[in-house]
Amino acid sequence: MATQAKPDLTSTALAHGARHVAIIMDGNGRWAKKRLLPRIAGHRAGVEAVRRVARAARDMGLECLTLYAFSSENWKRPPSEVADLMGLLRHFIQADLDEFHANGVRLRVIGNYRVLDPSLVDLIEAAVARTAANSGPVIAIALNYGAQDEMVRAAQQLAQRVACGEIRADEIGVETIGAALDTADLPPLDLLIRTSGEQRLSNFMLWQAAYAELYFTDMLWPDFDAAELARALDAFRLRDRRFGGL
Repeated sequence: MATQAKPDLTSTALAHGARHVAIIMDGNGRWAKKRLLPRIAGHRAGVEAVRRVARAARDMGLECLTLYAFSSENWKRPPSEVADLMGLLRHFIQADLDEFHANGVRLRVIGNYRVLDPSLVDLIEAAVARTAANSGPVIAIALNYGAQDEMVRAAQQLAQRVACGEIRADEIGVETIGAALDTADLPPLDLLIRTSGEQRLSNFMLWQAAYAELYFTDMLWPDFDAAELARALDAFRLRDRRFGGL
């Protein structure tokens, strides 16, 4: 069997042209099941993949990497699994914040994360505040995030501004709505990746993905690495993005 050539990460960083990549990190449970391991083992391996890909994204010159860590629908999972995921998130922030800060990374969280355990919310907000003045790439974690919920919250915010007389209803447009979303200060989304072979958006960045390129791979998230990210960016580079024009 022929071996696949390893992508040149330096040339990828110079050539792909993407600023903002988002990833639906899918397949942790299947990865564990294939190895006859408990699901938490797949989630732990998924955290290691986050570390690899975050470093690779920086090396490849991305301005922003957004990761779908916990959706607003994930509360339907067994309470023990939800507790494991929150514990892993807590450990990830505590273990990796120093490295992020040393490398100039800005940590962001999108989604309705303030409904989580208060001690975890405090930890998240302290991490965001510590890295806020950094000038490097953004790592945005989508936590208790759902795109429909995000748009509802944006609509409620705009309705309140209309009620207070700050703006008129006929002044609300695409830019106004975009500015009310969680991602308002992030670069426009260029590429959305989903792992594990599934080909749907699962309520993730529906507004932002309007003209994003989509890349689906059969690779399970714990196996995702710099080489696969480079392949996705190479595929993005070859897309003809017309944004509705000719």
